[in-house]
Amino acid sequence: MTARKAKGTPGRGVRVPSARRRAAKTLAEMFQSGMRVALTTHVNADGDGCGCVVALWHLLTDRGVRAVITNPTPYPDRYRFLLNGADRSDKSAEAVKHLKRADAIVVLDISDLGRLGHLGRVIEKVTVPVACIDHHASEGILPDGPRLVDSTACATGELVYDLAQSVRWKLNAEAARGLYVAIMTDTGGFRFSNTTPRTLQVAAHLLAHGLDSEDMYRDVYASESEGRIRLIAEVLDTLVVEAERGLAWVTVPPGALERHRLQADDLEGVVEYPRSLRDVRLALMFRPLANGRVKVSFRSMGLIDSARLAEGFGGGGHRKAAGASLEGDMATVQTIVLAAARSALD
Repeated sequence: MTARKAKGTPGRGVRVPSARRRAAKTLAEMFQSGMRVALTTHVNADGDGCGCVVALWHLLTDRGVRAVITNPTPYPDRYRFLLNGADRSDKSAEAVKHLKRADAIVVLDISDLGRLGHLGRVIEKVTVPVACIDHHASEGILPDGPRLVDSTACATGELVYDLAQSVRWKLNAEAARGLYVAIMTDTGGFRFSNTTPRTLQVAAHLLAHGLDSEDMYRDVYASESEGRIRLIAEVLDTLVVEAERGLAWVTVPPGALERHRLQADDLEGVVEYPRSLRDVRLALMFRPLANGRVKVSFRSMGLIDSARLAEGFGGGGHRKAAGASLEGDMATVQTIVLAAARSALD
């Protein structure tokens, strides 16, 4: 059966929990018509970060706010379709300039300066309010500003939706598309354990804004380049499984991204392959970085807490999905991280 564009009126939407509603109203009071606001998210933005900055840009622009997107790394090609109607909003190439002259900054899908790349040093020194909208369990450090933070939300997209609902900001179709993609990707297509009844209610309300679910699925999951498929094959060739422990991991070979002319965001979702193995409770992906460090992605099932593991190495994230960056060569980092992973599983 082919998915069709939703018809009819969106309706009143999904009720917002009282604590979120209060936080949302406080945050919304910061925005005034004519003010300059810079919106940003973490390096190598995923679907949640990309969808949220676009959706909030639409919400603020409709209210006369002069908003721009100022991400620390280029807006990923796979999510560029979300910029439809907001093509000139992406000022990531001039992010520092726009951050320095902004009247307020909103950091989405992250609460830690360390995940903002080179922009972290800039934001650390600003004197304007720095708001945060985030659903990660790990506490971060940002300059003062209003907060809409709740780790029980399935995605930051759910919290931006709650912001709009709390202050009765009308969603246009493009904003709704951004939030739907944010929620769809962070729940693994509504497969992960962070998918709740409310998640599906919010998604249904977003679809009612005239969206086509099949179009969005195709744009995100069925528009792969040949290079990405070959990259996945190369990474999966490194698969190691310790079935007796329920542990599996893959390693991104040195230079693999460059060989296939890809960016780091093209690795999004690759760690889900070892996690999908039967009886695997913890999956890892190791990727060498250019600065002499190794990025480790943690994905877990059942009672294993990925965020706790990542926090032991200076990282963080969710209970089922987290990450950390460690200094050292690949062999050393793998020895240390795998020892901690085995201990957690044992």
